[in-house]
Amino acid sequence: MRIAKRVAMSMIGLSMMLTMAARAQDYPTRQVTLVVPLGAGGALDILARTLGAKLADRLGKPFVVENRTGGGTVTAAIWVAKAPADGYTLMFTPSGTLTTNATLYKNLPYNPAADFVPIALIAKVPFVLVVDPSLPVRSIPDLIKYAKERPGTISFSSTGTGAVPHLAAEMLKSAIGIEMTHVPYRGAIPALTDVVAGHVQLTFADPSISPPLIKEGKVRALGVSSLTRLGSLPDISPLAEVGVPGFEAVSWHLVVAPAHTPPEIVNKLHDEIKTLVAQPEIQQQMIKMGLIPVDTPSVEQLQSFVASEIVRWGKLVQQAGIAGSE
Repeated sequence: MRIAKRVAMSMIGLSMMLTMAARAQDYPTRQVTLVVPLGAGGALDILARTLGAKLADRLGKPFVVENRTGGGTVTAAIWVAKAPADGYTLMFTPSGTLTTNATLYKNLPYNPAADFVPIALIAKVPFVLVVDPSLPVRSIPDLIKYAKERPGTISFSSTGTGAVPHLAAEMLKSAIGIEMTHVPYRGAIPALTDVVAGHVQLTFADPSISPPLIKEGKVRALGVSSLTRLGSLPDISPLAEVGVPGFEAVSWHLVVAPAHTPPEIVNKLHDEIKTLVAQPEIQQQMIKMGLIPVDTPSVEQLQSFVASEIVRWGKLVQQAGIAGSE
């Protein structure tokens, strides 16, 4: 009786494995929607469209980008979290959707840790610290000296309260012991434009739009927020090397699916995206946009990574005094 029971259980297990293998092999059988929680034309949107076209070529079904903006990426996150967990709705998300939002929002209507399964980390998103060129500041020591001699006179712009450029500036304030006033904007372009115009003194700028302004002398770069130099700005040193030891403030782009998406589909997508991101043409496209391509860790490692990032950025949100402010 026991032997028969064991055999039956083994047969059930084998049948389930074969079913899952077949499901992964057949996937996808119809269109896959790639949700981007930001507007069209940005680096994340471009990446989603590029990888979507490549996935369609490799897997034989359309991968269509849908931009769902609003609510600081919350609108898209809710929609994806509630979508069927079948592999046909994915999200290309910036880090804040899964990290800072967890602490920034008083009543976040989704659970960043529980409502999604990570598929692949595709890029790190660094920033470049730029200042108004009329400021007599050409280095971090100059900035420290200027700020301490003129307390309360320096302001910095960001892409919004709780966004990585905001928190990067808060990290810098703490690291070098200066005071600055935060001026939030709706997007990277207006935040940078007002530094060019001299309305605010500095910002952590998007490296996809700042190089021409740096080259033309309309802003002055003091360093990049990553631990390594950027392919798009090879002459600018990391802040960690020019006066702020250990400094690193980078966002990242991650592909996720609704929680409980079948593991065999998650793993198939993970492997496909990992292969695509390693292609030289994709790597060069990322580098030109100021991104740092990533050889994605495993799905299990990504789950641990996201959990640790929620804690790390949550502490920064609390230190900035903006926890529960949204």
